[in-house]
Amino acid sequence: MLDLTWKFFSQTGSIDTYLLFKELEKDSSDEITGFDEENSEADFPIT
Repeated sequence: MLDLTWKFFSQTGSIDTYLLFKELEKDSSDEITGFDEENSEADFPIT
């Protein structure tokens, strides 16, 4: 999906397509790293 959106952006220069590409890229990297905003805070404070 990233390749398709990048190719479309590079051919059209559409800002909306670029923003979609960046959002998909961010979501993709979040899945790889296992980042979860709801669980990003520590359960216990670091002392």
